[in-house]
Amino acid sequence: MFQSDIIEKCKQNNRQAQMQLYNQYCHGMYIVAKRFVKHDAEAEDIVQDAFIKAFSKLHQFQAEVTFGAWLKRIVINTSLDALKSKSQPMVELEDVHLKVVDTRDEDKWLVDDKVTIDDVKEAISSLSEKYRYVLMLYLMEGYDHQEISDILNISEVASRTQLYRGKLQLQELLKLRKNGTRY
Repeated sequence: MFQSDIIEKCKQNNRQAQMQLYNQYCHGMYIVAKRFVKHDAEAEDIVQDAFIKAFSKLHQFQAEVTFGAWLKRIVINTSLDALKSKSQPMVELEDVHLKVVDTRDEDKWLVDDKVTIDDVKEAISSLSEKYRYVLMLYLMEGYDHQEISDILNISEVASRTQLYRGKLQLQELLKLRKNGTRY
């Protein structure tokens, strides 16, 4: 059965088709949620909530993107909502306070061979929210600045600036790690 057929059956509230779609995507979406939250149970809850939202809004799915990409966006938004509900409200920065940054320093973005992927994950998780979210959406999820600005409700300038500053902080943390210092 083609995925479009499964989606059509899901739109008709066919529980077997919904379970098939859930089984196809639940593991991948769990991994996406786990990048944002630390606890397994919380990531599982986010995935469940995201699927409930997806099934209730399935009539809005227009196949402009793949179902997986559409669902991933719901999982990311649900993850961010969960994180925001637990934390203090973020103070919005005005565009005036931000400057456009020059990102032509990509050749400086080198990491020592001794730094592991776990070190990078730990360093990212220790960044402040505004940098962590932009870094994760850009580097791990592959979103561009326009998409990030839509998801986080910030300007593209803020997205670029926070990515740049987040990368600088991440580099500093990884240098500390290289020298044996914990974050």
